[in-house]
Amino acid sequence: MLDKILLDKILFLDIETVPAAPDYHSLPQQMQALWNKKAKLIGKPEELPEEVYEKAGIYAEFGKIVCISVGLFRPKEKTIEFRVKSFYGNDEKEILNSFFSLLHKHFNTPYHFLCAHNGKEFDFPYICRRAIINSIPLPSILNIAGKKPWEVQHLDTMELWKFGDYKNFTSLELLTAILDIPSPKDQMDGSEVKIYYWIKNDIESIVTYCQKDVIAIAQVLLRYRREALLDENQILYT
Repeated sequence: MLDKILLDKILFLDIETVPAAPDYHSLPQQMQALWNKKAKLIGKPEELPEEVYEKAGIYAEFGKIVCISVGLFRPKEKTIEFRVKSFYGNDEKEILNSFFSLLHKHFNTPYHFLCAHNGKEFDFPYICRRAIINSIPLPSILNIAGKKPWEVQHLDTMELWKFGDYKNFTSLELLTAILDIPSPKDQMDGSEVKIYYWIKNDIESIVTYCQKDVIAIAQVLLRYRREALLDENQILYT
């Protein structure tokens, strides 16, 4: 199947998320009470809700998107070019609207695909949930309600690596290591995004980190297809 999909019909993406508030005590009283219930389910018995709040960013009900980075292949003379672009900032609604505008204009046919690592479990549903919270209509490629499995135009490099194994989780960092692809985790990792956003106020570093993940996801898919990896000269930031 992968060999039959045209590379320029795939939009590679990654998102970075943070807790909706800088800390537990900044939450409205109602959300504190709701987080207390969530913390009991996901934290250790000895952990306080404010300690567990470090994980709030991975839950769409308690977090928000601060960056969506995308990448796409474009033919260029005798080679290919990989263009990378990011939508980011403090206004989540603006981020989603800008990203959805791209989908509406350029990725809106049955021949287009979205591709992410662990996208089916995290990126795609997170984006959809946050869109609903922000009262934004979903683009067709993300609106999978009522679609048959073969009509869902989502690729997941982690799911592809499973080969039907339901119990296996393989991180992007591990995949790049075993497939001899430059690691995207050379500056920071996902656990530090909250610190860079809420404490360091350094959104640019988050964008760089997110873009490296997108490039790594594209490289992994190229390896799955037994094709040559991208070199730096083929990557264009727009």
